[in-house]
Amino acid sequence: MSKATDRLSNNQQLINLAKDHYDQKKHKSLLPPTLVPLSSKGLVYAKDNPLREGFIEMRTMTAYDEDILTNATYIKRNIALEKLLESLIITPGISIDDIYPFDQEIMLISARISAYGNEYPVIAVDPKSGKQLDRKIELSNLKLQEFNLIPDDNGEFEYIISDDIKIKFGFLTPKQSKNIDDDHYISTFLQQTIHEINGVRDTDRIADFIKYEFLPKDSKKFRTYIIDNMPGVDYSVEVEGEDGSTFITRFQYGSDFFRV
Repeated sequence: MSKATDRLSNNQQLINLAKDHYDQKKHKSLLPPTLVPLSSKGLVYAKDNPLREGFIEMRTMTAYDEDILTNATYIKRNIALEKLLESLIITPGISIDDIYPFDQEIMLISARISAYGNEYPVIAVDPKSGKQLDRKIELSNLKLQEFNLIPDDNGEFEYIISDDIKIKFGFLTPKQSKNIDDDHYISTFLQQTIHEINGVRDTDRIADFIKYEFLPKDSKKFRTYIIDNMPGVDYSVEVEGEDGSTFITRFQYGSDFFRV
């Protein structure tokens, strides 16, 4: 796995593009933009989507944006981080609802680094003593999970269920996730995920396949395949234990990610 920042340094052409966009928007911001490498490498988006390049351009947070993070309505609805990202996107024609959650994660990390610095406090449990330890990690050291699926022009991926059944699927966008029925989670998840069966893209055909033909063992194997191949940030970090040795732990950020 490589650091998220490594891919950025290896693409000077896109860096220059970001600078050109910044020059055109000087009247809107006095701070330079950031070109963020996406966890998915852009492969989950259609070829005509600007995010297929594997990067998204964001402006740097300012004190003005803190109003979003402290907005009572946003906090109550648990959409403060989503609204923050929405306000920071510079790449034209992109809606936050169309950006996959695993790509939004790396965008949030980039925004956090530019706003408050690279250090982030975490609480880790020492496996030897069992004690909770206050530690700090470097967010820029987080790595991206390997993502090697091969997409078609629509940003979809092939999966073979059997010799007779081949499907194409896509990962769920936030917009699609909102359409998942909690009372029928698996079937509606499959309906949102499967886009084509043996070359047929009819939604009624897909629904009938899920209802009448898709065996549970095959459904479970397919869902496991999606999870195992999902791009994203690897939240495993190395921290120092009480005795000076190191151990690997994982952390999760929450709504307090931007508090210092």
